[in-house]
Amino acid sequence: MDDAQEPPPDSPSMQDEWASSLLYGSNADYLEALYETYLQSPDGVPQAWRRYFDALPRVDGHAHDVAHAPIRALFVRSDRHPGGHSAQPSASGIAKQLRVLQLINAYRFLGHRAADIDPLELHSASRPEELQLAHYQLGEHDLDTPFHTGSMVGVERAPLREIVRRLEATYCGTIGAEYMHIGATAEKRWLQQRLEGAYGSPEPDDERRLYLLQRLTAAESLEQHLHSRYVGQKRFSLEGGEGLIPLLDILIERAGGNGVREIVLGMAHRGRLNVLINIMGKAPSELFQEFEGVHQGRALAGDVKYHLGFSSDRMTSGGPVHLALAFNPSHLEIVGPVVEGSVRARQDRRGDAEGREVLPVIIHGDAAFAGQGVVMETLNMSQTRGFSTKGTVHIVINNQIGFTTSTRTDARSSHYCTDVAKMVGAPILHVNGDDPEAVAFVTELALDYRLHFHKDVVIDLVCYRRHGHNEADAPDVTQPMMYQRIKALPTTRARYAERLATLGLIDENRARELATGCREQLEAGLVVVPNRIDSQALDYPFAVDWRRYVEADPAEDPPTALPLERLQALSEALQKLPEGFALHPRVAKIMDDRRKMAAGALAIDWGFAETLAYATLVDAGHRVRLCGQDAARGTFFHRHAVLHNQLKRGTYVPLRHVCPGQGDFLVIDSLLSEEAVLAFEYGYATASPDALVLWEAQFGDFANGAQVVIDQFISAGEEKWARLSGLVLLLPHGYEGQGAEHSSARPERFLQLCANDNMQVCTPTTPSQMFHLLRRQILRPLRKPLIVLSPKSLLRHKLAVSSLDELAEGRFQEVIGEIDELPGRGVATVVFCNGKIYYELLQRRRSEGREDIALIRIEQLYPFPEAEIKRVLRHFPQARRFVWCQDEPRNQGAWPSLSWTMNHTIGMKRPVMECVARPAAAAPAVGQSELHTRQQHALLEAVFNP
Repeated sequence: MDDAQEPPPDSPSMQDEWASSLLYGSNADYLEALYETYLQSPDGVPQAWRRYFDALPRVDGHAHDVAHAPIRALFVRSDRHPGGHSAQPSASGIAKQLRVLQLINAYRFLGHRAADIDPLELHSASRPEELQLAHYQLGEHDLDTPFHTGSMVGVERAPLREIVRRLEATYCGTIGAEYMHIGATAEKRWLQQRLEGAYGSPEPDDERRLYLLQRLTAAESLEQHLHSRYVGQKRFSLEGGEGLIPLLDILIERAGGNGVREIVLGMAHRGRLNVLINIMGKAPSELFQEFEGVHQGRALAGDVKYHLGFSSDRMTSGGPVHLALAFNPSHLEIVGPVVEGSVRARQDRRGDAEGREVLPVIIHGDAAFAGQGVVMETLNMSQTRGFSTKGTVHIVINNQIGFTTSTRTDARSSHYCTDVAKMVGAPILHVNGDDPEAVAFVTELALDYRLHFHKDVVIDLVCYRRHGHNEADAPDVTQPMMYQRIKALPTTRARYAERLATLGLIDENRARELATGCREQLEAGLVVVPNRIDSQALDYPFAVDWRRYVEADPAEDPPTALPLERLQALSEALQKLPEGFALHPRVAKIMDDRRKMAAGALAIDWGFAETLAYATLVDAGHRVRLCGQDAARGTFFHRHAVLHNQLKRGTYVPLRHVCPGQGDFLVIDSLLSEEAVLAFEYGYATASPDALVLWEAQFGDFANGAQVVIDQFISAGEEKWARLSGLVLLLPHGYEGQGAEHSSARPERFLQLCANDNMQVCTPTTPSQMFHLLRRQILRPLRKPLIVLSPKSLLRHKLAVSSLDELAEGRFQEVIGEIDELPGRGVATVVFCNGKIYYELLQRRRSEGREDIALIRIEQLYPFPEAEIKRVLRHFPQARRFVWCQDEPRNQGAWPSLSWTMNHTIGMKRPVMECVARPAAAAPAVGQSELHTRQQHALLEAVFNP
C-alpha cells in the first residue's frame, strides 16, 4: 500500500503500467480515501493523481455525487475470478467500469431532461450529451459487456444494454424525477429505491386501471356538462388536466390509510369546480344554482363560484378524513401560506408535532408557481420552527402557458416552473398528465416521501389547457401552433380508454356506459363522490364549534379587569429565572423595574402591561401566538418575551412558565417576510378562534408588503366567505422624524376598508388601554380582526404610564375625554386626536396653563364610537371650536375617512370641524429632521394660536 502513494511516471505507456498495477481490489480502501480527498479538495492529493481524476468524464459538473461505496465494493469483487483466483483487471476495464457508474449517475441527474413528460410533444427535449454513450468513450461494442451497477436498484451486474434499458425506463419515460439536488443522502437513496425498483412506474392491476378510467370519465363528464349547459360562462375548466382528479383521489385514500385525519387544500380557480364536485363531494345541484344566480342561505355579498371553499368528510381504508378546501381570491398563490397557517393550527390543536394527522396540499398553476414571490416565501417557511407543517404536497397543474404568456420564453428564466422548490431540497416529480398510471405512481411516491421525511415534495402534472384562459377566450390568437395540436389531440380519458381496450379490459360500449352514468348523476344533481360520509354522524373531537362566535353580540363587553392579587402573582411568576441565568445589564434593569411595578413602587409601562395581558390569557388556558421579525425582544427593546443567558448558550421564556396546565405561548422572530407570514397567521387565526394570534410589523409601514393579505382576507374574508378571524395586527405608528418608511402604519388604508363592522382599528395611548384591549379581543366571543396602531416613542414616554389599579379595575375605553380633569363650562375649544400627538398637545397646554381647550382621545377609530363621543361632548356645552388634530398629512391618517362622520357626530348646530394636520403629501412623512420639527411646531401652533 505504501507504494501506491507514489505518483505515476509522466509517459503514457508508463502511466498505463502504473494504473494496471494500482487500480485493483486490494488497493480499494486507499483509492476510495484518495478519491474522497480529491472531491473535497483537489489540491489535497498529489498532482499526478489529480490529473488522473480530472481526466475522468464528468456528469454535468456533478462528479462528486458518484457513489463511492459501490466503487470500493467493485474493486474488492474485481480482485477475484469467479473461481476465487486472484486476478489483475486491465486499466481500460477499470476505467470503463467507472464510466458506466458515471453514466448511471448521469441518468439520475439528467434523465428528466430526456423524459416524455409533455403530452403535446411541442418541445422536443434535446437529449443531454451526458446521456450519450460516446460521452464516456463507450459504444455499441460495449453493450453486451457485463458491468457492475453500483448502487443501482434491482440488478447487481448486467450487460450495458440491459443497464441502459433499465435507466431509460426509470428516468426517461413519462416520469422525470429530479432529486439529486437533495443534500440528504438517505432521502436520495430512498427515492432511488422507489424509482429504480419500479422501473419508473409499476404495472397497476386491472382494478386500478378501471378505477383510473372511471375517475377520468367523471372529471371529463362534468366539464362537458357545464360546457353544454352554461355556454360562455366562466368556469376555468380542468380540461386537459383531468389527471388531477384521480391524483387527488389516490392521495386522499393513501393518506387516510396512513393515519392522516385532516387534509387542507388550497388552489386557485383552474379546475376548482371539478375538485369541488368530484373530490370534495359538493352537490352538482348546488353548483348549477350558482351558475343560475341562486345562492341559498347567504346573507353576504359573497364571491364568484370558483373562489369558494368547501369542507366535507370522506371514508378511506384507514378511517374518515376531513377535507377542507380553503377559500381563495384571484391572487392565486396567496392561498398557500393561508393553508399552511390553518394546518399548523389544526396540528397544534391535536398535538400533532410530527404532522402525521394533518396534511397540507397546495395546487398551483405553472406560471404562478414560477412567477409569484409568495411561493418562495412560503417554501422558505417550510422547515422553520414557527411555521413548519412537516411537509406539504405541492401539485402544479402545468398548462405550459400563463394566460397568453409563453412559459418557455417569457414567464420564467428557469428550465422548469418548479425550479424554485429546489431551494428547500424538495424532490420534484414531473409526470405526463396523459399517463394516468404514471400519475398514480408519483402521487403515492410523493405522499410516502412527505410522510416519511416530513418535508415538501412537488408533483409537476404536465398537461395543457384545452380552452383559453376562460371558456370565452380565443387562445389560438396568441398560441396558434399549440392550439392546433390541442384540437387534434384526443382527451386524456379517450386516450386511456383506447389503451385499456388494447389490453382487453374494456370495450367501446363499456366506456360509453361509464360516461352515460356520470352524466345521469350530474343531471340528477346527486353527489357524485361515492365515499363521502355525513359529517354530522362523525364523533369529531377536534372540531371547532363556531356557533358561539357566529352568534356573538357585538355589544357584549365582558370584564377585562383582574384582581390585584392575581396580577401580582402572575407578575411574580414572570420574574422567576432558572438558577444561574445571567441577564444582560439593560434587560436586568427592565426586569427589576417590573418587580417594582408589580409592587406599586413604579408606574406601569407598555412592555409590562402587554406581557401581563399575555400572562393572564395563558393562565386562563388560552393559546397565545406572537409573530414578527423582532417580536421576541421587540423592535424598540420593550418586550423581552425571550431572555438570553449572557454566560452560556440558552434562552428562557417566562410566559411559558406562568402556571401548571397553562395555555401555550409561542413567540417567533419570523423570517424577513410580510406577505407570507401575515397570510400564515391569518390562516392560523381562522382555524383557532380560541387563541390570541398576533402579527407585529417591525414598523407599521412594513404592512405594505402584505397589502394583498389585508385587502383580500383580513378586511373582506367575512363578507365574501363568512370566514371569521380574530387576528391582531400590531403596527408601530408615530411621527418622530424617522422618515417616510418608519412613521406611518397607513391608518387611512385600513379605515378605507372598514365597513359593516368587519374589523377594529384602535390606537391605545396608555399601557392599561393595551392591557384591556388585548384581553377584550379574546374574552368576548366576537371574532373580528384587530388593527392596533401601536406606539414607538410612547413605549417609554414619562406620561404614557398606568397604575396597577387601572389594570385591576378598568376596561378598554373607546374614547377618553377629560370630564374629570376640566371644568366643562370653561372650555371653548375641543380637540379630537389619537395616538402620540395627544401627549404633545397635553404638554403644550400645561406649559401655557390653558384650561379652555379640552383634549379628547379617540382610542377606537372603527367601529366609530359615536355614542360615546356625544356623551363626552355634553360635558362641554359652551365649546364653539372643534378641531381634529393629527400627525399625518391631511390626505392621510384618519381625517379623510372620519371627516364626514366627525361633523355628523358633533351635530349640525355646531360649527364645522376643522382639521389641523401636515400639508397633503405624496409620501407619509418627511425625511429631514429639521423639517419634521418645523411641521410639528406648526401643528401645535395651529391648535393653540389659530
